[in-house]
Amino acid sequence: MRLKTLFKDRRPFSFASKSASSSSPSASTSPSTSSSASPSALFRRMSIKIQEKLPSKGIQISAYISPTVASWGTCSITLTVPGETVVFQSSPPTSSAAASSQQQFFSRAIEVEARNIPSLFDKKGRFSFRVNLALGQDNNNNNKLITEQWIDVNAVTGFATGGTMDSIASTPSICAWVDPEGTTPKRREVVVTYGFYESGPAGQDILPKRHQCYITVSAAGSRWMEDMIPPGSWQENRRFRRLVLPSAHDAGMNSMASSSKLLSKMGGAVVGTLVHDNRIMAEIADTISGPAIALIAPNIIFSLAMTQKDSLDAMLRIGARYFEFRPAYCHAAVRSAMQKGKDGLPDKLYFQHGAIPGMGYDAFLADVVAFLQAHQEEIVVVQLRWDGVPNECARPSDQDKREYLDQALKKAGDRIVAGNENDLRNATIAELRKDKKRLIMMESVDSLSTYTDEGNATMDGQSIVDAFPRVLTENSWRGKAFINIQCQATATNIPKAVAYSVLEAGTTSSCILATKATCDSKTLPWCRDNVLRTCGYDTLVVMMNDFIDGATADVAFQLSKQRLMA
Repeated sequence: MRLKTLFKDRRPFSFASKSASSSSPSASTSPSTSSSASPSALFRRMSIKIQEKLPSKGIQISAYISPTVASWGTCSITLTVPGETVVFQSSPPTSSAAASSQQQFFSRAIEVEARNIPSLFDKKGRFSFRVNLALGQDNNNNNKLITEQWIDVNAVTGFATGGTMDSIASTPSICAWVDPEGTTPKRREVVVTYGFYESGPAGQDILPKRHQCYITVSAAGSRWMEDMIPPGSWQENRRFRRLVLPSAHDAGMNSMASSSKLLSKMGGAVVGTLVHDNRIMAEIADTISGPAIALIAPNIIFSLAMTQKDSLDAMLRIGARYFEFRPAYCHAAVRSAMQKGKDGLPDKLYFQHGAIPGMGYDAFLADVVAFLQAHQEEIVVVQLRWDGVPNECARPSDQDKREYLDQALKKAGDRIVAGNENDLRNATIAELRKDKKRLIMMESVDSLSTYTDEGNATMDGQSIVDAFPRVLTENSWRGKAFINIQCQATATNIPKAVAYSVLEAGTTSSCILATKATCDSKTLPWCRDNVLRTCGYDTLVVMMNDFIDGATADVAFQLSKQRLMA
């Protein structure tokens, strides 16, 4: 059954062009000729027939190269599997906006084919990608390797193992300086964000059958506000609400550290309490028993809740400037037990995904303040909210919230002051900088979100894009504090998808990651081409995504620049 599916999905292979050039006209003109063919010719034809039936495993690649990086020189992304090499290459900036936009996004499906792997028994083939940047005109002498990543794919079973992409946690974003210090007025930094989703063996019809890989190459966003809106410039007198802010969806769920500590203390049986979704637990329980569920508790939590894989500092360096945080205490059923002994979680506020604890609120605020101290023209917006957090997770009191914020700001002295929703709506960028209100704190504000449980529960992103023009109307967003365009799919709202990613796939799998490459290839070009038309110029826009990446950030930068110029 598994091989049949693999056969069905593989692309047909033809030797037609090769045989046309190497065979004489009489070699394939009639049946009588074939019947009298030599044994070597018959063997060759049998070999071809056999090779045509050998299995393969597909990989769908989506890539993005920022126009800013393209303006520095020639950027290339080289994809390699046995028997095939594909190169995505940036083109020089052009005066035609339409032509330039088409050159940013790339997509290609490639196959790891058993017939291209010499070994008779080991049918693993290496998939790799390499990012190079050649600065200036002399591509040969200045061609700099930014990164190279790889994983082995078994063409027969479909499994992906080993290499540098064998788990989601091992694929952090890569920042690199591309020119030596002192060679340019301001050093240029490039960031490569990437991810690999292992689809597992064939035979399922829920998640993608092909492995998925996304790769983005963009200018680092550590100082994008400073670069786009220099102090003293005319742009600085624009209101802050003119900007489009990149956002990391559920930024507090970027690590298993808190959940792992809780599971080690409480045992896997507590997973049902943490997940707080009977549909998903029932779907898993239909396949395996309760004790087995406890054993795979980390997999369940990882597949359900891990929406980011970079550190908060890395998200900020990519360019994220808007964050939603759901601070609450651990679930009442585990809170008291966690405080016993030295190996439990401290009793404090954590980001809560349902009842699954993530990043500590104190650590989140400390990292944001540290970043703002190091980047003194940047502005970060944080909204506290509690939708989806069960009542059993106690919310912070007003005093709790003040103490956490005061403790974080204390490290900055008087250099950072907390702003509010009124500042976000009405202040100019110059006023926010002058008044040191570079950390805007809000709570459950009135905003417009494109997210719906039904529309975002998609495997291909089409329902998300279809909903954008229906939701993003002036009547809908007029008077709102901001517009939140949510680009991420929510496969976790499809219980069968969660169950499959937990039970069947491997260490590089997550139903959240499964849809990213496909959805981004639709949602991000739509935003680039339509946000100005549908959202106007005078209401703050947020572009939110899972596994925050350079393409999401770069599209937001381009839109911000256009809105400032209008």
